[in-house]
Amino acid sequence: MNISSVQPQIEQSFSGIAKEQKPQNLKYTKDTLLENNLKTKLEMKGDKLVKAFTTYPAKGLKGDRNSNFYEFLTMGSVPYLLGSAALMGVFNIANKFFTPFAKSKAGSIGKKMALGVAFYGVAKEASKALVNKPVKALTGVDTEMPYAKVVEGFPRFEGDKNTKAVEYHKVFESVEFPRYDLLYGKTNEDRNAYYDKVAKKLGLGENLASSDKEVKPRLKEIIARSNTAKSISSYLWAATGVGLAIQKPWDNFFVSATKGKGFAKVKNMVRSFGNNFVKAAKDLWTGGANPTKVQKYAGKALIGAAVLSTVVGVVNTVVNARKSAKLEDKNVFDENRKVVVD
Repeated sequence: MNISSVQPQIEQSFSGIAKEQKPQNLKYTKDTLLENNLKTKLEMKGDKLVKAFTTYPAKGLKGDRNSNFYEFLTMGSVPYLLGSAALMGVFNIANKFFTPFAKSKAGSIGKKMALGVAFYGVAKEASKALVNKPVKALTGVDTEMPYAKVVEGFPRFEGDKNTKAVEYHKVFESVEFPRYDLLYGKTNEDRNAYYDKVAKKLGLGENLASSDKEVKPRLKEIIARSNTAKSISSYLWAATGVGLAIQKPWDNFFVSATKGKGFAKVKNMVRSFGNNFVKAAKDLWTGGANPTKVQKYAGKALIGAAVLSTVVGVVNTVVNARKSAKLEDKNVFDENRKVVVD
């Protein structure tokens, strides 16, 4: 085959694609700081989840050189969800092969296992707020602050107009390289407004000449300590969620949840869930009816460990941040003492 004769056809083909291609309408045109609220969280989770099952695997399998580490990490939710679904179905799918008595027993275990998987994920994620909210209130630092990052990729062909993509990150996801630039105001008057607020919360003072310079070292300490606290406490709260899911009162919920039709069924399910949630929490704490010595204290120990890890994590983060801020106020050298330099 004569390559020189084929090349013009290839170039013409790519040229046609470039002309027909319309630039994609990205939601953000530059790196943008986002509000840390429920709406933003749902949008971010939804965008990541959809792309983890569709766009990102397709790019990787095609060998797209724009496939990056962010996309690889995002796809980690796929095996987690599929594995959770498989775990939920272990007992439930095989129920039809059991005898009626065994079927009822296996069904109860299977449903509790499914509930445990759900409680594990929810408790692990939601518990981060138990550290983040108090830290934010006491220091002014929201360690979960999100932002949209616009990434410039490589063109796939000549004239490619769709090389940009949006990723969702956190301002403080890197301890060493936080996105300080996103925290500055747009005008000279409010340029250091964020840093002024944090400096005041930490006791560094007000109307500082360079509040950003004073605050940045404290930010790194707060990020490192709070991340450790969230990591430890989240798994303990997740374990507490699993412990809550295996309690006996949920058997009543699984029975009552199937009663009724339409809106009445949903209303009954919500009411039943709330009532049995409270009963299950009590049983986890007390050990249920006629508990053994281990059961009597196991729930208390688990809940106590989760609460203690959260409280200690918050206190450690806040106290040390303020302590280091106070140490900065002290002069290292005594100004009244003479110093001789050889």
